[in-house]
Amino acid sequence: MNASLDMNQLLPEIDHRHLDALEEEAIFILREVAGAFERPALLFSSGKDSCVVLRLAEKAFKMRKQGNDFEGRLPFPLLHVDTGHNFPEVIEFRDRRIAEMGERLIVGHLEDSIQRGTIRLSHPLESRNGHQTVTLLEAIEEHRFDCLIGGARRDEEKARAKERIFSHRDSFGQWQPKEQRPELWSLFNTRIKPGEHFRAFPISNWTELDVWLYIARENIPLPNLYFAHQRQVIRRKGLLVPLTDVTPPEAGETVEQALVRFRTVGDMTCTCPVESPAANAAEIVAETLTVTISERGATRMDDRTSDASMERRKKEGYF
Repeated sequence: MNASLDMNQLLPEIDHRHLDALEEEAIFILREVAGAFERPALLFSSGKDSCVVLRLAEKAFKMRKQGNDFEGRLPFPLLHVDTGHNFPEVIEFRDRRIAEMGERLIVGHLEDSIQRGTIRLSHPLESRNGHQTVTLLEAIEEHRFDCLIGGARRDEEKARAKERIFSHRDSFGQWQPKEQRPELWSLFNTRIKPGEHFRAFPISNWTELDVWLYIARENIPLPNLYFAHQRQVIRRKGLLVPLTDVTPPEAGETVEQALVRFRTVGDMTCTCPVESPAANAAEIVAETLTVTISERGATRMDDRTSDASMERRKKEGYF
């Protein structure tokens, strides 16, 4: 009854037909963006969701040669907001992946915003996650983007559950949940006034399980942080805080070694791993089938400040 089960035996039993429908919907949305907007860009953080959206974009706009090799160029650049507190493994993966694909990457550096005086930190080790909004809006203004494609999903968090697939932002880059436009019969109202823009979310209807099933099926490369590895951590407020230069131990805390993986990656000051032995996508699928807390709820310190913290940041222009 409780005998161990080989993951290779389990995964073929999972019905993947719903992934085909989700993939078809996402590709349709990506092509709608390309057809409706003059200067779109794809937000690429090297996280699992943005890696999935990048693969979907390849399928939407490129010619498949063999296996996971695609020929051609995307009709829009990739955009990353670098806080300066990103995990080194993520930045290394980002640069390597972009070089392999030959795509254009635009990086908005939060350090540049600090130098301009548009961002002021209360102390050097302050979390920079919320400050990304300023750098993002500055990049939108500088490059005149009229639509940003993101990997947000509705199952991640309460505020994102309110999000439309095509999310309108006003001339201040702000999101007003009560002024979002209806999306009936896959018809999208993409009209904007000068200075406004849209955020488009092709995988809105996906779940974390769908994402990992798709990663396993498509063999999508990811930063190694997503898979089990040994890391020094600190147990703090029910979370495992990774030991880094910007997250040192506090007085009385003990540093320990643990086998962990990250369910989501972001600013080092607010992103925490979970204990897990899952070393590949198939094992993570099996693990995800049993979890009851979303990845943001289980791993993000900044989302625990209040129930409305994400909605407040989104109204200010956050991803």
